[in-house]
Amino acid sequence: ANGLLGQHLLAKLIGQGFEVIGLGRGEARLPFPEGSYRYYNADIATELSVHKVFAEEQPDLVVHAAAMTQVDECELNQEICERINVQGTSHVIVNAEQYSRKIIYVSTDFVFDGEKGDYSEEDQMGPVSWYGFTKMQAESLVETCDMPWAIVRTCLVYGNTLTGTRSNIINWVKENLSAGKLIRVVSDQVRTPTYIDDLVNGIMLIIEKSAEGTFHIAGKDVLTPYDMALKTAALYGLDASLITKVDASTFSQPGRRPAKTNFDISRARMELGYEPGSFEEGINKMK
Repeated sequence: ANGLLGQHLLAKLIGQGFEVIGLGRGEARLPFPEGSYRYYNADIATELSVHKVFAEEQPDLVVHAAAMTQVDECELNQEICERINVQGTSHVIVNAEQYSRKIIYVSTDFVFDGEKGDYSEEDQMGPVSWYGFTKMQAESLVETCDMPWAIVRTCLVYGNTLTGTRSNIINWVKENLSAGKLIRVVSDQVRTPTYIDDLVNGIMLIIEKSAEGTFHIAGKDVLTPYDMALKTAALYGLDASLITKVDASTFSQPGRRPAKTNFDISRARMELGYEPGSFEEGINKMK
């Protein structure tokens, strides 16, 4: 609940009158009035920790967005990553099967190898990083669970954090260019960057329509990180000459990044009525 998605999803659910329970590591970092939600400090990698919350609250719907997501950290700490992303998901599922009616699992574009691009929900997975591999494993656990389920795959989520969560590419570009710092940004990776409100709206549509199966919930613009940096500089009136275009091979990173993971969002459009804004609209809302 403390991450970018958790914060924004809780805000939407609370605003719509849902009874909301949030789980997170450590103290709540949520800017909502006391009494508008209930929060538990829980470790999904520990089954007993998860069970206590489910047994007490017995939630109707579970949105599972907890994960270890930093690609290099996952590669360097594979056992910890597997414990959180795979075993943790198993713990959530076992308890959801007992106490809940449906689970929605949040996954990633990194389950694909990035060779093809323009991925639909039916395309074969083939992760090139340990992070992607654990998310693929977790997806298979969700798909075989004994209850209604939905998987939401998303891609390079950006937006303003409500409080105390990790930065994202837009804020990183703004902060560095505003400070007059040179930045190197890759131009040989392709994504469909997703504005946080669009991702939240996609999840809400799945809830409202009781939709099941896998959905690609992402932005509609196909961009490289370099494109994103240039557009961010232009919108905020920052010096684009500080941005240098580089290949991914320039960086020595433990975890491989797939080259092209832009999403085909046709299914979400047709079945959910999902319609994201443009990248420019997203970064404009961050002003």
